[in-house]
Amino acid sequence: MTVKLGVPSKGRLMEKTFDWFGARGVELARTGSDREYAAAVRGVEGVELVLLSAGEIPRELAAGRIHLGVTGTDLVREKLPSWSDKVTELAPMGFGHADLIIAVPKCWVDVNTLDDLDAVAAQFRANHGFRLRIATKYHRLIRDHLRDHGVADYQLVDSQGATEGTVKNETAEAIADITSTGETLRANHLKILGGGPVHKSQATLFKSRKAHWSDEERTTLKTLTTTLGIAG
Repeated sequence: MTVKLGVPSKGRLMEKTFDWFGARGVELARTGSDREYAAAVRGVEGVELVLLSAGEIPRELAAGRIHLGVTGTDLVREKLPSWSDKVTELAPMGFGHADLIIAVPKCWVDVNTLDDLDAVAAQFRANHGFRLRIATKYHRLIRDHLRDHGVADYQLVDSQGATEGTVKNETAEAIADITSTGETLRANHLKILGGGPVHKSQATLFKSRKAHWSDEERTTLKTLTTTLGIAG
């Protein structure tokens, strides 16, 4: 039996994940071309590397098809209802930092907080006959956040692409998205609402609560976490 470790299959997240494990004595490597998803683990016996998209990893952890996985905390909280019943955070990894924020047009000079957004949303509906639209792919996190802050007069519209461009394209009046530098927001004449981000995300090593853990796999996990220098 092997412990299946899911990691992002491409890009900087994959590279940073490989670097993070490598710096702690566990070597992760692709064994094929960029189009192949073959991989290897050296440094700990009994661990199988599974290359997946970052968005797939929360689902695979929750289904128990992988034992461990590296992905963003934003994706786990967005994709998994009652996420803490399904996965445990083993270690924040110190990269992949991004803030989930709500942003509005810079020209909305009187809208700087969620209270302001609530007021303008009510006025918007009265003026236009439909609810103010917020473009996002983070429906669960944004809906919960707005409910907690008493904002009700809005609708979420799905955006899986260039979310920042939806305001300019007039398919939304505001956006909620991940940002690390804010440059794209500024380029699209958007400003972040004050009060702090909806969620501060980073890459994290998660353990599945739903996977089957044999005695052998628990021993492998202990060896792995000891080698990595983290609590299991």
